[in-house]
Amino acid sequence: MQLDDRDRRLLALLQADCRISNADLAERVGMSASACWRRVRAFEEAGLITAYRAELSPQQAGLAFQALVHVHLTRHNPEHLSQFITAIEHRPEVMECYATTGQADYHLHVLCRDIAAYNQFLENFLFRMPAVESAQTNVVLRQIKTQKTLPL
Repeated sequence: MQLDDRDRRLLALLQADCRISNADLAERVGMSASACWRRVRAFEEAGLITAYRAELSPQQAGLAFQALVHVHLTRHNPEHLSQFITAIEHRPEVMECYATTGQADYHLHVLCRDIAAYNQFLENFLFRMPAVESAQTNVVLRQIKTQKTLPL
Protein backbone atom coordinates (compact mmCIF):
# COMPACT_ATOMS: atom_id res chain seq x y z
CA MET A 1 0.00 0.00 0.00
CA GLN A 2 1.42 3.36 -1.02
CA LEU A 3 1.24 6.00 1.71
CA ASP A 4 1.33 9.72 1.08
CA ASP A 5 2.21 12.39 3.64
CA ARG A 6 -1.40 12.81 4.74
CA ASP A 7 -1.74 9.04 5.26
CA ARG A 8 1.41 9.07 7.39
CA ARG A 9 0.07 11.94 9.52
CA LEU A 10 -3.27 10.17 9.90
CA LEU A 11 -1.59 6.90 10.94
CA ALA A 12 0.80 8.68 13.33
CA LEU A 13 -2.16 10.35 15.04
CA LEU A 14 -4.01 7.04 15.34
CA GLN A 15 -0.91 5.34 16.77
CA ALA A 16 -0.56 8.10 19.36
CA ASP A 17 -4.25 8.01 20.34
CA CYS A 18 -6.59 5.46 18.78
CA ARG A 19 -9.49 7.00 20.72
CA ILE A 20 -9.32 10.24 18.75
CA SER A 21 -12.68 11.01 17.18
CA ASN A 22 -13.00 10.79 13.44
CA ALA A 23 -13.95 14.47 13.32
CA ASP A 24 -10.80 15.51 15.23
CA LEU A 25 -8.64 13.18 13.15
CA ALA A 26 -10.06 14.58 9.91
CA GLU A 27 -9.56 18.17 11.05
CA ARG A 28 -5.94 17.55 12.10
CA VAL A 29 -5.00 16.01 8.74
CA GLY A 30 -7.05 18.42 6.64
CA MET A 31 -9.68 16.03 5.29
CA SER A 32 -13.44 15.84 5.40
CA ALA A 33 -14.80 13.50 8.07
CA SER A 34 -16.27 11.13 5.48
CA ALA A 35 -13.04 10.96 3.45
CA CYS A 36 -11.06 10.36 6.64
CA TRP A 37 -13.41 7.57 7.75
CA ARG A 38 -13.13 5.90 4.30
CA ARG A 39 -9.33 6.12 4.43
CA VAL A 40 -9.15 4.55 7.90
CA ARG A 41 -11.51 1.77 6.76
CA ALA A 42 -9.28 1.16 3.73
CA PHE A 43 -6.26 0.84 6.06
CA GLU A 44 -8.18 -1.68 8.18
CA GLU A 45 -9.34 -3.70 5.18
CA ALA A 46 -5.83 -3.74 3.69
CA GLY A 47 -4.45 -5.08 6.98
CA LEU A 48 -2.29 -2.02 7.68
CA ILE A 49 -4.28 -1.26 10.84
CA THR A 50 -4.49 -4.58 12.66
CA ALA A 51 -6.01 -3.63 16.04
CA TYR A 52 -7.00 -0.91 18.48
CA ARG A 53 -6.11 -1.44 22.13
CA ALA A 54 -5.24 0.12 25.46
CA GLU A 55 -1.61 0.00 26.57
CA LEU A 56 -1.19 -1.19 30.15
CA SER A 57 1.67 -0.85 32.61
CA PRO A 58 3.05 -4.33 33.37
CA GLN A 59 4.17 -3.19 36.84
CA GLN A 60 0.76 -1.72 37.69
CA ALA A 61 -0.85 -4.97 36.45
CA GLY A 62 1.32 -6.97 38.87
CA LEU A 63 3.79 -8.28 36.28
CA ALA A 64 7.06 -7.06 37.74
CA PHE A 65 9.34 -9.83 36.38
CA GLN A 66 10.45 -9.46 32.77
CA ALA A 67 12.90 -11.65 30.86
CA LEU A 68 14.28 -12.27 27.41
CA VAL A 69 14.57 -16.01 26.88
CA HIS A 70 16.82 -17.45 24.17
CA VAL A 71 15.52 -20.90 23.25
CA HIS A 72 17.63 -23.58 21.57
CA LEU A 73 15.79 -26.47 19.89
CA THR A 74 16.94 -30.08 19.98
CA ARG A 75 16.20 -30.63 16.31
CA HIS A 76 13.93 -29.14 13.75
CA ASN A 77 11.39 -31.95 13.71
CA PRO A 78 8.38 -30.41 11.91
CA GLU A 79 5.86 -31.95 14.32
CA HIS A 80 7.74 -30.81 17.45
CA LEU A 81 8.32 -27.38 15.94
CA SER A 82 4.62 -27.00 15.16
CA GLN A 83 3.72 -28.04 18.73
CA PHE A 84 6.26 -25.56 20.12
CA ILE A 85 4.90 -22.66 18.07
CA THR A 86 1.27 -23.45 18.89
CA ALA A 87 2.05 -23.77 22.60
CA ILE A 88 4.00 -20.49 22.64
CA GLU A 89 1.13 -18.68 20.88
CA HIS A 90 -1.23 -19.74 23.69
CA ARG A 91 0.95 -18.83 26.68
CA PRO A 92 -0.16 -15.54 28.22
CA GLU A 93 3.31 -14.93 29.75
CA VAL A 94 4.90 -14.82 26.30
CA MET A 95 4.44 -11.28 25.02
CA GLU A 96 6.54 -11.71 21.89
CA CYS A 97 8.30 -14.56 20.12
CA TYR A 98 10.81 -14.25 17.32
CA ALA A 99 12.40 -16.95 15.16
CA THR A 100 15.87 -15.66 14.35
CA THR A 101 19.23 -16.50 12.90
CA GLY A 102 22.21 -16.86 15.20
CA GLN A 103 22.88 -19.03 18.23
CA ALA A 104 19.32 -19.27 19.57
CA ASP A 105 16.45 -20.49 17.44
CA TYR A 106 13.75 -18.44 19.20
CA HIS A 107 13.71 -15.38 21.44
CA LEU A 108 10.82 -14.87 23.85
CA HIS A 109 9.82 -11.76 25.74
CA VAL A 110 8.21 -13.08 28.94
CA LEU A 111 6.32 -11.22 31.67
CA CYS A 112 5.48 -12.86 35.00
CA ARG A 113 4.34 -11.86 38.46
CA ASP A 114 7.71 -12.73 40.01
CA ILE A 115 10.69 -15.07 39.74
CA ALA A 116 8.73 -17.96 41.26
CA ALA A 117 6.08 -17.64 38.54
CA TYR A 118 8.83 -17.50 35.94
CA ASN A 119 10.42 -20.66 37.38
CA GLN A 120 7.03 -22.40 37.09
CA PHE A 121 6.80 -21.25 33.46
CA LEU A 122 10.20 -22.82 32.79
CA GLU A 123 9.72 -26.06 34.70
CA ASN A 124 6.07 -26.78 33.96
CA PHE A 125 5.96 -25.53 30.40
CA LEU A 126 9.08 -24.62 28.46
CA PHE A 127 11.38 -27.43 29.60
CA ARG A 128 8.61 -30.00 29.01
CA MET A 129 8.41 -29.16 25.31
CA PRO A 130 9.99 -31.97 23.23
CA ALA A 131 11.54 -29.45 20.83
CA VAL A 132 13.37 -27.47 23.54
CA GLU A 133 16.98 -28.40 24.24
CA SER A 134 17.86 -25.45 26.45
CA ALA A 135 17.03 -21.87 27.26
CA GLN A 136 19.12 -18.96 28.42
CA THR A 137 17.45 -16.21 30.40
CA ASN A 138 18.39 -12.56 30.49
CA VAL A 139 16.46 -10.79 33.25
CA VAL A 140 15.37 -7.29 32.30
CA LEU A 141 16.64 -4.88 34.94
CA ARG A 142 14.98 -1.83 33.39
CA GLN A 143 13.56 -0.80 30.06
CA ILE A 144 15.41 1.95 28.29
CA LYS A 145 13.10 2.31 25.30
CA THR A 146 9.85 0.75 24.25
CA GLN A 147 8.71 1.90 20.84
CA LYS A 148 5.01 1.26 20.36
CA THR A 149 4.56 3.27 17.17
CA LEU A 150 5.95 2.53 13.75
CA PRO A 151 8.33 5.13 12.30
CA LEU A 152 6.30 6.20 9.27
